[in-house]
Amino acid sequence: MASHSDTLVVFFGATAGANGGKLGSDEREIILLVWQIVDLHEKKVGKLQRRLIKPDTLELTDQCKEDTGLTTEDLCKAEPLDNVLQQFHQCVSAEVKTLGRSSYTLCVDGPLIIRQALHPEASKKNLVLAECFYSFVDLKKEFHKCCPNAGPVKGLTLSSMLEYVCLPPVVELTAGVREVKSMVQLILHILAEPYNHKFSNFETVNYKFESGACSKTEPVDSETVIRARGLPWQSSDQDIARFFKGLNIAKGGVALCLNAQGRRNGEALVRFINSEHRDMALERHKHHMGSRYIEVYKATGEEFLKIAGGTSNEVAQFLSKENQVIIRMRGLPFTATPQDVLGFLGPESPVTDGTEGLLFVKYPDGRPTGDAFVLFACEEYAQNALKKHKQILGKRYIELFRSTAAEVQQVLNRYMSTPLISTLPPPPMVPVPVLATPPFLATGSTRDCVRLRGLPFTAAIEDILEFMGEHTIDIKPHGVHMVLNQQGRPSGDAFIQMKSADRAFMVAQKCHKKMMKDRYVEVFQCSTEEMSFVLMGGTLNRSGLSPPPCKLPCLSPTAYAAFPAPAMISTEAALYQPPLLATPRTPQPPAHSAAPALAYYSPQPHAAQLYMNMNMNYTAYYPSPPVSPSTVSYFAAPPGPVAAAVAAQAPPPIMPQPGALVRMQGLPYNAGVKDILSFFQGYQYAPDDYSSVVQMSDQARSLIQPKEWLCL
Repeated sequence: MASHSDTLVVFFGATAGANGGKLGSDEREIILLVWQIVDLHEKKVGKLQRRLIKPDTLELTDQCKEDTGLTTEDLCKAEPLDNVLQQFHQCVSAEVKTLGRSSYTLCVDGPLIIRQALHPEASKKNLVLAECFYSFVDLKKEFHKCCPNAGPVKGLTLSSMLEYVCLPPVVELTAGVREVKSMVQLILHILAEPYNHKFSNFETVNYKFESGACSKTEPVDSETVIRARGLPWQSSDQDIARFFKGLNIAKGGVALCLNAQGRRNGEALVRFINSEHRDMALERHKHHMGSRYIEVYKATGEEFLKIAGGTSNEVAQFLSKENQVIIRMRGLPFTATPQDVLGFLGPESPVTDGTEGLLFVKYPDGRPTGDAFVLFACEEYAQNALKKHKQILGKRYIELFRSTAAEVQQVLNRYMSTPLISTLPPPPMVPVPVLATPPFLATGSTRDCVRLRGLPFTAAIEDILEFMGEHTIDIKPHGVHMVLNQQGRPSGDAFIQMKSADRAFMVAQKCHKKMMKDRYVEVFQCSTEEMSFVLMGGTLNRSGLSPPPCKLPCLSPTAYAAFPAPAMISTEAALYQPPLLATPRTPQPPAHSAAPALAYYSPQPHAAQLYMNMNMNYTAYYPSPPVSPSTVSYFAAPPGPVAAAVAAQAPPPIMPQPGALVRMQGLPYNAGVKDILSFFQGYQYAPDDYSSVVQMSDQARSLIQPKEWLCL
């Protein structure tokens, strides 16, 4: 509009569902529009217009029938929304022209009819709205400027505003007409003495979402951020902006979240221009994007910056070109050059600024990852590029997806962050007292173990013991090992060490495919060596054993020779070793009088093996702390003679005393040793304890040895 001061069009609408303060929260269609023109200069009003609208679904809620007085029979002969909007535009334009005015602006009682009803419905029905629907004034906010003592804007209603200025309520039974007449009466009153109000607070609706980069140092108000969950994996930032159509998203305010493998996980963080728009976005909880409903929750500014923020100058320069469509390419040959990519895309999809519109993702040492981002000047070029999805470049097929500025930041942050492993001293290493590479992994071909496969993910140690039944008495101390995946959750597997191969064979025969809860569990006999290989990333199935990568000849570390063979500890010493990571249990009397034989191995010699494991690019599993019905957790303190024997036979303690190991879980992936030591500022720890800080894969576990116990 050229000017907003000529004419106001008082505008009111109702939907087939919730109205009033919940208008648009239930995705119901608009069924009623009422409007009337007010000449701001002459202070005159035009003819009141009322139109019924036929929704696609002829169904009205009881509350709607009560509020509007309409029935489905009233709407059967009405016209659809697009026809009524055309009539509105033609009618208003003609009347404004008759008045000799050049422009007009909508005036509404709260923004919900525009932002939460009209724009979302028009977006779903692919209707093109006239320019007048992208700018409006909110009568409540204008009235609050005139009468600031009338109360907060959210608490104002038409009846309360009329009462405040001592105007009589409008006596009108027809829904919509009553509201419009009340609004017109208020407008004329605040235009006159003593208020002489000038309408100046014009709100706008963004035509389209603007992409852009976000810096980690940029302040983000937590009252403006939401988390959307359940998005289709192929959805782009423009799709998300369309879902929130009518609400103004901040520039670069859509951040699609990626999982550990760098793929979208169906979530996004969205940042709006203010808290009012954020609150309206929360009302779209479980609204639909296509056939999927989307959950909307509050989020924080820190979460948004963690996903969308970046510090790379290269990324900032790449994203500095505005109004560009971003495409992500995945699976590129490591030898691919910018010219190869440009040739692959072809002349029908020219890249913005040629090679300047390409961003190759690399590791910190400069090695290519096979990912790249490409800028296109318009949607047409991007669509032509997407047609080459899974076409061949060199000897590899290339995947192409729509992307966002936030995804560029995430991918670059993930690959360019320096891993914690690089801060460890090079081999030969100082042995690290870690139970992640478990002390029970002795090498041996005796098939005295069983593997349980297909356990319910909710299964606990107690469930396994109940499943074993009478065979529980044949389990070695520290002999039950739950296998966890990379995320630290149960994998559905467990290993159990039995007293002999015969007992293991008996368990495999009796318990195979026995039910645990609502699932049957497979039980296989195996050896300690096979168990060790599986826990280190190998596979064990009916086809045989496949060793983990670190056991392959081409990857075997030479550093193993620098470490002595593991020393065996006696049965009693092993039995009463302090359970560093095991969950404490209430002491109970021992189940057997005679202590079973047990070979327990020190964890120290496995430090080099752990170091190699962390540098291998393969999926490893992690054993839980070893427990069993006869572990130290179930025993009271050992008798005096036994304790003396244990003390005499036990090797020197693994770490200096007094001291304890502390486990940290949930560390940021880019956390370094300095970050961890800074976290423990104020506590005493040994000067050389930084060498015992270890980060293990995606679980982000850490061990440190403070001088006093810390509860984390």
